Amino acid sequence: MKVFLLCLILISPMPAAFAQNNRDASWNYHTGRNLESSGRIGEAEYYYSEAVRIANGEISRNTASRETYTALTWALQRQRKYQDVVTWGERGLRLFADEYRIMETMGEAYFYLNEYDESLRFMQRYTNNVPQGERTSVAYFFIGEIYRFRGKYRHADIAYTTAVRLEPNVALWWYRLGSVREAMRDLTQAASAYERALALNPEYAEAESGLGRVGR
Repeated sequence: MKVFLLCLILISPMPAAFAQNNRDASWNYHTGRNLESSGRIGEAEYYYSEAVRIANGEISRNTASRETYTALTWALQRQRKYQDVVTWGERGLRLFADEYRIMETMGEAYFYLNEYDESLRFMQRYTNNVPQGERTSVAYFFIGEIYRFRGKYRHADIAYTTAVRLEPNVALWWYRLGSVREAMRDLTQAASAYERALALNPEYAEAESGLGRVGR
């Protein structure tokens, strides 16, 4: 009977609270991200906070891995705590200097902190080391944004062009590409970019206005 009861315990489903405790910071981050993508912002915030709590616990116990720091910076980024992203990202990179996911996240955080030199530095480190990475297209978009802000339209054109080549289904990116081409008076290519933006989003008023300005 004792053996039977032991086997029953072993094969029984774990209580929800116990199962939750075994879910790490990365799991909580990705769960929150999925909820946010579905518009369930309040629920997502709970999981982002859980990711931060779990990661901080691992760091305090000296059991943190590169996944710990990566999930922590990702979750803080979704919470718009950009200075915290930078603080923990720097600490993570001191331990895991080749963790390029943290580099890209720090590049975004610096961008939102309006520290464009640092943002550009981290984005370029990421793209140089991970030319086919999951966030490479996003990194090039941010690089394009920085160059556009600075009036370096040719550089911005190259960065946006790379972004849309890697990820061709984002209307905003095509619109931005059209805007810098328009600024350079490359009207035919600007029109082409605006048309691509409108093909992806027919209600994109800014792209439609841009297309009108360049003569299409």
